[in-house]
Amino acid sequence: MTQYAIYFQQQWVGDHPVEWFLSRVEPSNAVVREMEEAGVLVFAGGLDENMADAFTADATSGTVTITDGPYTETTEYLGGITVIDVPDLETAKMWAGRVAEGCGWPQEVRVVR
Repeated sequence: MTQYAIYFQQQWVGDHPVEWFLSRVEPSNAVVREMEEAGVLVFAGGLDENMADAFTADATSGTVTITDGPYTETTEYLGGITVIDVPDLETAKMWAGRVAEGCGWPQEVRVVR
């Protein structure tokens, strides 16, 4: 079995009315339930959009430094992540497609090593 991370950048979501976002809750939750029932879900969750609550830990200087905010200034940031444990790439692609359908926006997939 191999673990895959299925994730999206918040900016990929697009601008939609509140009603549209509310319409995505049940389809998204349904996919998570399907993954749980199939025994492939490791973790799923959306990330808080308030970047003021983010912080960075950096030890590249040899001393750990904790600072407020993201590591770099960026216009894109991670919006949510799902980790699955499946037997092959084709199964990962299938689940990524289901997550994309449930959420209503694109997803990227990478192997977790």
